[in-house]
Amino acid sequence: MFENLSERLERSFKILKGEGRITEINVAETLKDVRRALIDADVNYKVAKSFTDTVKQKALGQNVLTSVKPGQLMVKIVHDELAALMGGQAVDLQFKSHPSVVLMAGLNGAGKTTLSGKLALLLKNKKNRHPLLVACDVYRPAAIEQLCVLAEQIGVPVYKNLESSDPVQIAIEGIREAKSRNFDTVIIDTAGRLAVDEALMNEIAAIKEATKPDETLFVVDAMTGQDAVNTALEFNNRLDYDGVVLTKLDGDTRGGAALSIRTVVDKPIKFVGTGEKMEALDVFHPERMADRILGMGDIVSLVERAQEQYDEEEARRLQKKIRKNQFDFEDFLAQIQQIKKMGNIKDLASMIPGVSKAIKDVDIDDNAFKGIEAIILSMTPRERKNPEILNTSRKMRIAKGSGTNINEVNRLIKQFEQTRKMMKMMTGTKMGRLMKHMPGMPGMPGK
Repeated sequence: MFENLSERLERSFKILKGEGRITEINVAETLKDVRRALIDADVNYKVAKSFTDTVKQKALGQNVLTSVKPGQLMVKIVHDELAALMGGQAVDLQFKSHPSVVLMAGLNGAGKTTLSGKLALLLKNKKNRHPLLVACDVYRPAAIEQLCVLAEQIGVPVYKNLESSDPVQIAIEGIREAKSRNFDTVIIDTAGRLAVDEALMNEIAAIKEATKPDETLFVVDAMTGQDAVNTALEFNNRLDYDGVVLTKLDGDTRGGAALSIRTVVDKPIKFVGTGEKMEALDVFHPERMADRILGMGDIVSLVERAQEQYDEEEARRLQKKIRKNQFDFEDFLAQIQQIKKMGNIKDLASMIPGVSKAIKDVDIDDNAFKGIEAIILSMTPRERKNPEILNTSRKMRIAKGSGTNINEVNRLIKQFEQTRKMMKMMTGTKMGRLMKHMPGMPGMPGK
């Protein structure tokens, strides 16, 4: 996401490179290119023009310090305005009732049902809430079954009524069920249509009127660009929803919806879907997104994802093993599985400053770990704990069992030994001491 926009903005800032000061002429030239980059990224034209006008006004009013180059100052101004354009700061869900009701709305294909499951998992794991999913999509074939399958994966119950075709009645019954079973949150998955129509609007408005939700969230596919913004506006005019959830931000999207929707609709983006995994739902942070658009990475989000996967006790245990050079294939496998839980590998890599551009055209397969896992799982428990006993006959058996060859097995063992040496060296260096202060990472204190 935003890769093309990032490149275009970087080229735009180069116009100011080498300039001794900011002038109306060089700012106008830079911002003309910035405006084109935004429009090419499918940002609403009026939003793009207003944005560049604001940046120009602020840039011309700035005195450039001798220690700051004009290009650097322009990047700072554009960064701040991008963050402001997307809302300035993260906006959390507001829970006031018991049970609190979250109503999901949107068109077919936006990913409402999957998003309902992802939100339930996020609230369960990160907010310590006890959600109940309510299946109110009575039209789409297998919609209720899909919700039940997702709910089983994440360990959250579903209320459904296969005897009823009235979504309003089912929603009311779901809330009643939540009260009787002491669930504190109800997430209502509703039906969508292929396009905005009167029947859809009447139905979702009736559900909202009957359930009085604390939060009404509009779910929209970011890959539809300006159509997403227009649809969001139509829904808001009828529903007056509380926030937007952008799905498929990990896809081949130009990002215009994320940059336009807050200004056009005047409603905050609360969450973004960043992958197919059930954990791939993030709170939307405008400042962090501005960092990523400008190629600055997003270390804070990367560390937060790591924090979610590691606990203090496990980190201490691992650090002791590394120090004693006892890090084994069991630990190696556990680390791989923790990394996989953190999300899409390319998305994680792009959070590291400077890496996004380097991996733009690199195809990073999320299944890249499968061969490694197959090799490790083909070892006996004794072999995993004692890699030094892996002789030629054992390696041949492991290769056969994992569907690989002995060269691949040897390569993994060599990489493992190099990793083990590096990790042991790091525990005694300044880097190791620094890492102790970064919560949530292997060998470091927890949250």
